[in-house]
Amino acid sequence: MKNSIKPTFEKVEPAFGSSFSYRTYTRTHQNKNHTFWHYHPEIELVYVNGGSGKRQIGSHVSYFRKGDLILIGSNLPHCGFTDGLSRNECETVIQMKPDFLGSSFFEIPEMRNVQSLLESAKMGIVYHGSEKRIIGGAIEELKDKDHYDRLLGLLNILKMLEEAENYTILNARGYILEAELQDNNRINIIFNFVKEEFHRQISLEEVANMVSMTEQSFCRYFKKITGKTFIQFVNEYRLAHAAKLLHEKQISILDVCFDSGFNNFSHFNRQFKKYTGKTPSTYRNELKYLIS
Repeated sequence: MKNSIKPTFEKVEPAFGSSFSYRTYTRTHQNKNHTFWHYHPEIELVYVNGGSGKRQIGSHVSYFRKGDLILIGSNLPHCGFTDGLSRNECETVIQMKPDFLGSSFFEIPEMRNVQSLLESAKMGIVYHGSEKRIIGGAIEELKDKDHYDRLLGLLNILKMLEEAENYTILNARGYILEAELQDNNRINIIFNFVKEEFHRQISLEEVANMVSMTEQSFCRYFKKITGKTFIQFVNEYRLAHAAKLLHEKQISILDVCFDSGFNNFSHFNRQFKKYTGKTPSTYRNELKYLIS
């Protein structure tokens, strides 16, 4: 088994004098954690100011343009936002333990709505439109504040997130992995394997053997944990990669098809249209119109 597909536990260390972690990445100081699936008990808030990349949260895989604002719950496996900050000016990451203000702070009446927000974040939440930009701006403004004012600013941002109306739950079918560490390790092994090997055909026997399960048991397990079949998950990963290639690479659509792991062009066209609502050629042409 390759080292790159093993599950990775990320240890988060706040700066001295602070109860949570606040980090900013730029083109010259990039986030190395985008290259693999990982998890941690900390709740994570990420704002990518402009640009594009693959969004991989739990069993949800998609491609985003024009930046991203996303709230990731405790121990929710995730990886990849910026692909090396291509066309992005800045990525800001806030990480905080669920009890970073005390074990019962979010249970007080004033914070109960925020507590509900953090519970929903266990499925991953992505924000859209003007609310994304307003909240993202508030996140970036924390950079120049002292520890006390940064904490007050974070509480205000959590309230803004809770009050926002333009958002999507990414794993709406119930991807909440709160069970045993063994489950988290197993699903991370599977996700990292798909990330490394999606370009080729992957058999159920191969992936089931990796996690010491029979094919039948593996299929039941994967559907129970993610709400999707394994084949559906792999195809969605491939389609997100295809959208990325159509946006970022000047190669033929046929090459996009094969580079994304599909071996039948007609099947790729049908699946891409089902996934995005557009054919690959229409998708690319609309991107050219938006960019020009």
